Amino acid sequence: MHFPTPIHTDLLLVGGGHTHAIVLRKIGMEGLPPGVRVTLITNLVDTPYSGMLPCHISGLYGFDESHIDLRPLTRFAGCRLLMDEMIGLDAVAQQVICREHPPIHYDVLSIDIGSTPAKATVPGAAEHAIPAKPVPQLLAAWQNYVAEVEAHPQRTATIGIVGGGVGGVELALNMQARLWAATQSRETVVVHIFHRGDRLAKGRSWLTQRQVEEEFRDRNIRIHLQASVCAVDAVGSQKRVHCESGLTVECDRVFWVTNAAAPDWLQQTGLSTDDRGFILVKDTLQTYAHPNIFAAGDIATLKNHPRPKAGVFAVRSGPPLYRNLHRYLTGKSLKPFTPQRHYLNIIDTGTGSAIASRGPFSAKSRLFRWWKDRIDSKFMALFSEFPEMGGWGDGEMGRWEDGGATNSELKTQNTLREAAQASTKSPPPCAGCASKVSSTALTQALTRLQTDFPTADWPHRENIYAGLEAPDDAAVVRVPAGKLAVHTVDQFRALLDDPYVFGQICVNHCLSDLFAMGATPHSVLAIATVPYATEEKQSEMLYQLLSGAYQALADSKTFLVGGHTTEGAELSLGFACNGWVDPDQILRKRGLQPGQSLILTKPLGTGTLFAADMQKAAKGRWIEAAVAQMTQSNQAAANCLRQHQVAACTDVTGFGLAGHLWEMVQASNVAIALDLSQLPVLPGAHETLAAGYPSSLHERNKVVARQIYNASAIAHALSYQLLFDPQTSGGLLAAVPAEQTAGCLAALRAAGYAQSRCIGTVVSPKPGLPPITISRW
Repeated sequence: MHFPTPIHTDLLLVGGGHTHAIVLRKIGMEGLPPGVRVTLITNLVDTPYSGMLPCHISGLYGFDESHIDLRPLTRFAGCRLLMDEMIGLDAVAQQVICREHPPIHYDVLSIDIGSTPAKATVPGAAEHAIPAKPVPQLLAAWQNYVAEVEAHPQRTATIGIVGGGVGGVELALNMQARLWAATQSRETVVVHIFHRGDRLAKGRSWLTQRQVEEEFRDRNIRIHLQASVCAVDAVGSQKRVHCESGLTVECDRVFWVTNAAAPDWLQQTGLSTDDRGFILVKDTLQTYAHPNIFAAGDIATLKNHPRPKAGVFAVRSGPPLYRNLHRYLTGKSLKPFTPQRHYLNIIDTGTGSAIASRGPFSAKSRLFRWWKDRIDSKFMALFSEFPEMGGWGDGEMGRWEDGGATNSELKTQNTLREAAQASTKSPPPCAGCASKVSSTALTQALTRLQTDFPTADWPHRENIYAGLEAPDDAAVVRVPAGKLAVHTVDQFRALLDDPYVFGQICVNHCLSDLFAMGATPHSVLAIATVPYATEEKQSEMLYQLLSGAYQALADSKTFLVGGHTTEGAELSLGFACNGWVDPDQILRKRGLQPGQSLILTKPLGTGTLFAADMQKAAKGRWIEAAVAQMTQSNQAAANCLRQHQVAACTDVTGFGLAGHLWEMVQASNVAIALDLSQLPVLPGAHETLAAGYPSSLHERNKVVARQIYNASAIAHALSYQLLFDPQTSGGLLAAVPAEQTAGCLAALRAAGYAQSRCIGTVVSPKPGLPPITISRW
């Protein structure tokens, strides 16, 4: 029997910029040493490609054409994906500090988080101007403005752009082109550009600058040179740009495209930085004080070969970074990288032509726009078309030289090599009780958890006679007088490779049975399987997994009182959940009565979405939307239903909506008129079903189709297929009196269940006919 190499080293990539996108592709194609686990932390699942962004703004490219979807890319690379933002670094403890997750441990770290807009010191700019970064906020604001202009095309559309570098120049040209299309007129679009220098496109050749200014004048873009903006304010809905010269210009929107900056927290990390706060790196892309920390892209400055903060250099850093990470992990000396001095720069005009320059040469042509499209499209195809092997040659991305490693670098690399050798020499993992996680790893994880998640002030703690605080062979819990005990259990393999988020989803899924029964959860026992790894890595995995679980348990003040841990090939988690309920408050499946309304509290589609995700066919934003629903507890929904005279309830999970609805119908001896047009559906679920990605349980769930009267007539409908889609951490399906329907839905939506719907009504059965009828679809 083959067992995977135990995990012994964590390579952590922070940021999904161009450099790391290329590194991930190279990992997928060429791999990493056995036992090395790679993780990407990013707050953007769709990372914008700078080369196509201006033309996305002009409307030439759609969102998917101009963004790299990191989810299928990480799937291809065998990389864990953690959606979060780095806000600090403890280089001594080797931990990345995140906004949402607990600290993430690393052995080797690479940072590619890009840059942030320089803090606007101009009064009013932060309140009234739209910064160019973060890009998602820029795009959202731009799309809102375009929609506003399209709704009133007869009005004059006026925008101001502060910053006349290449970024500001391209933004002005492409925004103007989009507004021309929105208004269907060139006369009603006014664009101002404010620049404190005496020439636009600073850093480019004089010929390029001249061609840019000619383009602006030909298109009647108002150029304000040597115009230092000293204030931005608003009068009603209009913004005003004030310059030191006394010039004041009124605009609908003001876009701020000034110099890039590094995040402030970098100054507290101990990493060497340049005078602007960016991370200084050697030619090997390593930081100076910490050889196991690398940096690339806009956040990094090559000390010996400084280059502009431009996407072209981030792209060219990808292969050298991958190879040096690989060499570092295998104990080999690293190779210096020298980026080229001169490079092709193409400024897109937004009207089918482009200005191309290299060194002192510059020209404008429609051919350059075609050329740029070919270059950019070929680059983007790298992240949607995944070959089995291959890669760029060294010469295509810059010059490599032989180099040696310092003593401190070799010492760190030797430690990693020794860990790798130890993991490959370990005996095959045993079964039975010998497959348990070590007591050391378990104790370390639980000690951290009890410190991070104190429960001393939670209600009903006095009912715990034996739990984790004083471990015994079993947990002992007292049931309050007059209450009935309610027990349920569930367990499943991880459908996400983020243990912290998976822990939250699993808790919400398992507790839903209690909420559906009208019970109050009190305590749970966990059963967890963590992948084969060193003792230190297993302790860290348990801590992350149970931290997520504790986070979700805290919502309902539910105690973790014990459990069991084992090691295996895959991460899995489950809970035996215990609660109590007043005998006259129990909710059952069998309370349906004709005339009642059926309410579903969450959208459907997790089964097909994650089936597609396994095959790199689901968009990252679809999975993130699903995760947002799955991490939402059903507790508040159950409270809303109870307040609106709920008569019967169940949670929608593995058997799909149709399967769980059939259980209710059977128990109540009624029929259902189901309105498919009202089914709430997760983004992308229809698309993945249409593309042929049903869950592996889908066909077995369709056995209940025989209970649907007109199934054959609507079998082609995608919403019909969703009836059999198995849900993880799905919503509640409940019956309420018809007169309570509107109030119940309003309360659910106010409580955060925005997609709650009335999906049908309970009717009297007709003898001899299947009890479920689809009334609309």
